Amino acid sequence: MVEVGNRIRALREGMGLSLRDLAERSGVSAPMLSQVERGDTSPTLSVAAKIASGLELSLSQLLRLDEGGSVSVVRSGARLRGGGARGHSYEIVTPGLPGQRAEVSLHVLKPGAATGGQDDPPIHEPGARETAVVTAGRLQLICDGTTYDLDEGDGVTFDADLPHHFENPDGTESRFFAVVAAGLRRS
Repeated sequence: MVEVGNRIRALREGMGLSLRDLAERSGVSAPMLSQVERGDTSPTLSVAAKIASGLELSLSQLLRLDEGGSVSVVRSGARLRGGGARGHSYEIVTPGLPGQRAEVSLHVLKPGAATGGQDDPPIHEPGARETAVVTAGRLQLICDGTTYDLDEGDGVTFDADLPHHFENPDGTESRFFAVVAAGLRRS
């Protein structure tokens, strides 16, 4: 059970939780969690289910029962695609795995196009953070009413649960990768 203990520790730390935080969220004592993480004891299914719940996962996600392996490849032709309206298209580069806390997408904006409007509600969960890297052209990020100019190669990170969208102010196509990570807001 050292493997599940290491996984619990990695997930807990990835969520920024202390042992006490996870104990409060799961109803499993901090000393018991510490023993499980070190591999000193194996949790019962009942305890493992409580820990999974505290980590916002199902038991099968915690134990990786619903995964086919430790590596997932998404081929270019198999990506989920969307958009197209208003000159914005995107592809989801990451696989849709249970418990996945981040998503990578590739966006293309035609000249003058935008990812959304000023009045569109945020589509990301509370606490989400987004990082975008411009790979071609120029972009403007409008986040919470402030405009940020971005050139090819520039990167930006922001609280993705704030009202925001990207615009292409140029006469050429813009491309950027966006990574949205759940529940990582620092402010």
